[in-house]
Amino acid sequence: MILSDTGIRDRIQSEELAITPFNPDALQPASLDCCLGNHYLLVDEYKMGCIQMDQPIEYREIIADSFTLPPHSFVLATTQEHVRLPNNLTAFVEGRSSIGRMGLFVQNAGWVDAGFEGKITLELYNANSLPIQLLTGRRVCQLVFCTLDQAAEHGYNGKYQGQSNAVGSRIYQDNGILS
Repeated sequence: MILSDTGIRDRIQSEELAITPFNPDALQPASLDCCLGNHYLLVDEYKMGCIQMDQPIEYREIIADSFTLPPHSFVLATTQEHVRLPNNLTAFVEGRSSIGRMGLFVQNAGWVDAGFEGKITLELYNANSLPIQLLTGRRVCQLVFCTLDQAAEHGYNGKYQGQSNAVGSRIYQDNGILS
C-alpha cells in the first residue's frame, strides 16, 4: 500500500519514519519531495581507463552549492534529507516531472530498502544538448513510501547503510554471480 500525505505525516510525527530536515511543504498527495544536496562525485576518467565491476572506481569529489552538468553527462549527487525507514516501510525514488522535462534523469536504482538509514545517493544524467545547472536546496526527486505485508525479518544492513554524502558504486564488494 502506498502511503498518502496523511500516512507519511503520521509516521513522521510518531517517529516511526524519520526525514531530517522535514519540510511539511514537501508533502505531496502520495509522496515527499526531496532536495538536492551539495555533494557530487564524478568518475575520474583521467585515473581510469575502464570501469570494471570487480575494481573500485576512482571519483572526483565536488562540494558546491551550484554544479553545472554538461550535456550527456553523469554525476552522483545526494539529497539534503537524511532518511530512516523502519523495517515495515520501503520507498521508491522517482524524479520529479518538472526535472524530467528539463532532460535531467534522476535515479538511485529506484529503490530504498526497509531499514535503510542515510542520505540518498542519486544518479543524475543530463539527456539534453545543453548544460543543466544544479542548485543545492532545489526539489529534485520524490520518495513514494510503501508498507510491506509484514516487517522485514532483517532490515537493510548493506554497503550503503549510513551514508551521509554521495557514495560511489561498491559493486566490487559483491561476492560475484548468484547461481
